Amino acid sequence: MAYDEGLAERIRDTLGGAPGIAERKMFGGIAFLLHGNMFVGVVGSTLMVRVGPQQYDAALRKPHAREMDFTGKPLRGYVYVDEAGTAADYDLAAWVARARGFAAGLPVKKEKIPLAKARRREGREGEKKRKVVRRKKRAGV
Repeated sequence: MAYDEGLAERIRDTLGGAPGIAERKMFGGIAFLLHGNMFVGVVGSTLMVRVGPQQYDAALRKPHAREMDFTGKPLRGYVYVDEAGTAADYDLAAWVARARGFAAGLPVKKEKIPLAKARRREGREGEKKRKVVRRKKRAGV
């Protein structure tokens, strides 16, 4: 599923290169993360916003917002905002600010190492350990 590149670019403009922001392709769209925590994204032409459980009901009462039911079951703390709700730049900026504010209060996530890289690293470290064991055996230790 393709995502709205124009909306993603508008989010980038809204964020203005702020520190701690990363992008990751996921859910067939793109997600923006603050210190490893997803806070806003684009799925198709819909904005995904992480508002948190305390602001969830209030967010759903906003125009053009609805439950995020990506898996068929609503995810509490996340809402979808339809295109009409992000048509104006100030509306988009308000949703992004709300999500970023929530994510700023979350603990910083440790960067994950991709599985293939982790396996390569594990393989190198395992080989080093095996060499040490062989040396000790030869030395009679």
